[in-house]
Amino acid sequence: MNELLSRFCPRIEFESYEDFYENYRCVTPEGFNFAYDIADEWARIKPHKLALRWTNDAGDLRSFTFADMKRLSDKAANALLSLGLGKGDVVMLILKQRPDVWVFMLALMKIGAVCIPGTYQLTPKDLVYRCNIAEVKLLIAVDDQDLVDNIRTALPDCKTLQKTALLGAGSASESPLPDSAFIGMRKLIEDAPEKFTRPTGAQAPRLHDPMLIYFSSGTTGMPKMVLHDYTLPLGHIVTAKYWQCVEEDTVHLTQTDSGWAKFAWGKIYGQWICGAAIGVYDTEKFTPQGMLAALERLRPTSFCAPATIFRFLIKEDLSGHDFSYIKHTSVAGEPLSPEVYNRLKEMTGLEIREGFGQSETSVMAAAFKWLPVKPGSMGKPAPLFGLNLLDEDGNPCDDGIVGNISITNAGEPGVLGLGADLSAVSLAADEAIPGLFRGYWKDDAVTSACWNDGTYRTGDMAWRDDDGYYWFVGRNDDVIKCSGYRIGPFEVESALMEHPSVLECAVTAAPDPIRGQVVKATVVLARGFEPSDELVRELQNHVKRVTAPYKYPRIVEFTPELPKTVSGKIQRNMIRKRDAGSR
Repeated sequence: MNELLSRFCPRIEFESYEDFYENYRCVTPEGFNFAYDIADEWARIKPHKLALRWTNDAGDLRSFTFADMKRLSDKAANALLSLGLGKGDVVMLILKQRPDVWVFMLALMKIGAVCIPGTYQLTPKDLVYRCNIAEVKLLIAVDDQDLVDNIRTALPDCKTLQKTALLGAGSASESPLPDSAFIGMRKLIEDAPEKFTRPTGAQAPRLHDPMLIYFSSGTTGMPKMVLHDYTLPLGHIVTAKYWQCVEEDTVHLTQTDSGWAKFAWGKIYGQWICGAAIGVYDTEKFTPQGMLAALERLRPTSFCAPATIFRFLIKEDLSGHDFSYIKHTSVAGEPLSPEVYNRLKEMTGLEIREGFGQSETSVMAAAFKWLPVKPGSMGKPAPLFGLNLLDEDGNPCDDGIVGNISITNAGEPGVLGLGADLSAVSLAADEAIPGLFRGYWKDDAVTSACWNDGTYRTGDMAWRDDDGYYWFVGRNDDVIKCSGYRIGPFEVESALMEHPSVLECAVTAAPDPIRGQVVKATVVLARGFEPSDELVRELQNHVKRVTAPYKYPRIVEFTPELPKTVSGKIQRNMIRKRDAGSR
């Protein structure tokens, strides 16, 4: 039995989904800190246990044990203290998937500082907005030339930023610092003492102190600050063990950049609690061939990826690849169409299990390991959340009726108003669900709009079938209202994906003077197909045959690529904005 997992879960094995849903419990010890109680504890009881296996596009392969992670994070914690950082201070990390990500995340937890992960695609405007609204004191980034240029442009307008650091030259083989405006972080860590003393008293991080802030994707406006406390890692036990089916002493690979919440889902918390090693493919640009080569080097037992990766893989010749080392495959971030599920299973034998959640939560619903997969469904609710579908008046929806996916026993959020200092933020502690965020920092109005009276409304829409499976429809602002019909983009996208010419697609609402909105499909074509009026009609007629005829796309636009976040999620809002502007 996993020695650490059993400390937090009185019962680990369950006979059925119903048994799991009714009887799963998670103990949240007062003073729990993932860095000390998981990473350092593995280093104490099993110092040579594999923690991280890393590779890159060049085919390099590196491994780190938990003893390595403790030593490096202790030195990094001392380095941060030497820069004047302490409890409640905010640090932004833009580190792609360098091993340093895990070192710094542990170090920040050890000293009680608040971590903001960021993607390397942030523009100067993005950096200024995030640094100022979050009152970032230290920014640590990879020494990538485009990113360094963006940081340098942003620096004069980042009012609270006191220091900026790059990984820098820790050895002769690494790039030197561009100029004296940047601190060399690897060198600072190398020179730091190895002995780190855990803070006590007022300086010690507490269970409900702020730990992590994710900026939301910003699909409906400026990105919001999603605030999590130190209970978040325990919420991801369900994510890792019961949905991703992570196994101790094996490698788990979730493919994502460190700047997105999918990193918390699949690359650190639940996986290390379960005793698995993290597989890391640190790629500069995704290609199907690069992904396949990385899989063969890392040889994960469990593999999770966004739907985009699976959409590209099924268009490749996979006949020469052996996937027998992969026992469990999962997808999250956006729905997976039945066509992609069926094609991948046919080509590889892998059965993809979908999961649903947000930056605000751990996994909320999934095709858990006891459940037969229904391709296209997000599965059934996870325990603890009290998941339900609510109509506009807050009443539960019957089966077959679309409603707002909601957590009905959410308790109350924290007090996170505009003037709140993170070192003294009051987070609601009573009955807090591990894995559920504590509110949107500095935005009590938005928090109370979606979270009040003990219920958190996610803004995602779904319906439930007679077997209790949930089916995703879209964000409430993605749902298309055409001539009185409500049309979910995912069902039209799923129909289009069945056509051999479609590599990937995005369905959105386009403004129409008569119908209000009409269905528009933006399509990336597979190799061997060219845009034509004939193909447009063929795709429209295909959708009419596969699903209800009124859902067919009246507008079809071909494009070389779709706008996406770096984690691979399609940004339908960008298409809508572009269409509104052109109109």
